[in-house]
Amino acid sequence: MKRRTFLSIATQAMATQAVFPSFAIGKSGPSANSKLNIAFIGSGGWIARQPYEQGCREENLVAFCDVDRDQCAENMKNWRTTQPFFEDFRVMLDKMHKEIDAVVVSTPDHTHFPATLAAMERGIHVYTQKPLTHNIWQARTLLKAKEHYKVVTQMGNQGHATNSIRQSVEAYRAGVIGEVSEVFAHNGGPDMGGEHFANPATMPPPASPIPEGLAWDLWLGPAAKRDFYRDYLPYKWRAFYDFGSGILADWGTHTFDTPVWALELDPPDVVECLERKTSLEGLIPAGSRIKYHFPANAKRGPVVLHWFDGPQDWSKVGRIDRFGADHAAYLGRACWMVGDKGLIGCDTHAGSSTILPVEVRKEWQAKPPVESIPRVNGGPFREWLNAIKRTGPEPGSNFTYSAKLTEIILLGVLAQRFNTRIEWDAKAGCITNHPELNAFVKEPARKGWEYGEDLWRNG
Repeated sequence: MKRRTFLSIATQAMATQAVFPSFAIGKSGPSANSKLNIAFIGSGGWIARQPYEQGCREENLVAFCDVDRDQCAENMKNWRTTQPFFEDFRVMLDKMHKEIDAVVVSTPDHTHFPATLAAMERGIHVYTQKPLTHNIWQARTLLKAKEHYKVVTQMGNQGHATNSIRQSVEAYRAGVIGEVSEVFAHNGGPDMGGEHFANPATMPPPASPIPEGLAWDLWLGPAAKRDFYRDYLPYKWRAFYDFGSGILADWGTHTFDTPVWALELDPPDVVECLERKTSLEGLIPAGSRIKYHFPANAKRGPVVLHWFDGPQDWSKVGRIDRFGADHAAYLGRACWMVGDKGLIGCDTHAGSSTILPVEVRKEWQAKPPVESIPRVNGGPFREWLNAIKRTGPEPGSNFTYSAKLTEIILLGVLAQRFNTRIEWDAKAGCITNHPELNAFVKEPARKGWEYGEDLWRNG
């Protein structure tokens, strides 16, 4: 069966009244029984094995792309037969876009946006790992692109597809813990100098020989040219603000998911960095404390969200001291929503719902709220694939939701990076009290890597 010639099928009414996604401009939807043609942009390591093992290997894998042949060698040995391999996703999409239905983007954070938008522009469905983008303008542009190109989208904060997060959201909506005014979230990382976060002695870091098999200029993508440094790869680029956004973006996209969904949090109007460990310019700190101020909406009052990363003295900070919980890390939970009747806690990936005090939890267990949110079978990749095939509803972490979540996270990253208070005009999309920081709301891109301007110029 030729790609782009799938038979259109009528959307049938479902008991859950699920909303099905629209399909790309000029393209019909696929048959539920057909296999999708999928390409990987970023094909190395565990981050690519995740989509492969969780649904994509059951479809047609038609192309692979990666700038680092050594990093993806093992996966290619196990997966690749006759499929073409590319170093440059732009070349792959130019040559094969008519044969590709969907792509999974598993690149470093700074190239998420160009790879994702380049696919969307060609009517290709996209699954992009978290965080969705490297800056706020990019997140807003991908939301605009979703509305324009009408492809099926999903960000890879996999906890959003679990039953646990649904139980937490349903419990909050049912009033189990009452009105929430405060949230505590934390992560013990980053482990500077460990497996995922570099800790160079100088900035810029010392130059290293470019490894054979690495297309360094393509790895840089939209980022400014610079010398290769051995500890950028394979994972430690996360410590450099030019490429990643530290532990807040790496894990906040998981840990903030429950309160953002349950409380329907829109971007805050103020974010403050209360404390920050010193670091070299351009390098993330080993720890920080961030305070978000979310305005009230029609359903609830204002909410304050406290974020902690790195080692903390919980006897002094992150104190909850209500309903049996003493601090933000109580019971090993990564997030606590504090209501006037009790608490809801969850782990780093928005799972393992915990309710306090004990008597409230027992009542919740005896008479749990009605399951008002449809459950996902098979995880986030299967959720995305089913939506493309029109056998399931639009994915929960589609770009309408995940672009907002990403914007919230990245505002905290900016406050942390510059150790300051940020006053945010969400309607205008700009920082009002430090206008010089708007240069980081929309970062410059190298020539040949500019994407998204036409969407804004053409409305």
